[in-house]
Amino acid sequence: MASIDRTKIEPQKPTDGARRSGGRPRTHGLSVLKQAVNGLGNRAIDRRTVTGKALAQWRNDLIADLGGIDNISTQQSAIIDLCVKSKLILDSVDTWLLTQSSLINKQKKSLISAVVQRQTLADALARHLLALGLERRKNEVSLQDYLAERYGDRDEEHKKESDSEP
Repeated sequence: MASIDRTKIEPQKPTDGARRSGGRPRTHGLSVLKQAVNGLGNRAIDRRTVTGKALAQWRNDLIADLGGIDNISTQQSAIIDLCVKSKLILDSVDTWLLTQSSLINKQKKSLISAVVQRQTLADALARHLLALGLERRKNEVSLQDYLAERYGDRDEEHKKESDSEP
């Protein structure tokens, strides 16, 4: 009996990357997008694109609503990152759903599964936002800091003028 060299036997993989393990083609790019965002994190969001700029602005607005970068904890920062990722995925699913000719599976007489998954994503985003709080917080500034920020340059100019006068 001849021995078989098993090191050279490799499993067959689809070359186009469009098939799942079940053999069915993907119907939308949600799983690919989720893998990219979860694998690369915020690095997967290119801030040079319109979407990246909009997400960065939304993140900055969210931080401002929480009182600024100095007033958020590490836990809140992690939840904010989850919110940004969830919003990206949710917006992408919404865009895909709006391009479909119908959201109803006529054979099963029910909504397509992407609608249910979209609602799950929306609920997760709402839970993340609730964890951060619904109220808008203002950055508390002491009177001394406010005056220094508001009139700081004038005080320095006034001191220079008074020092130069004999």
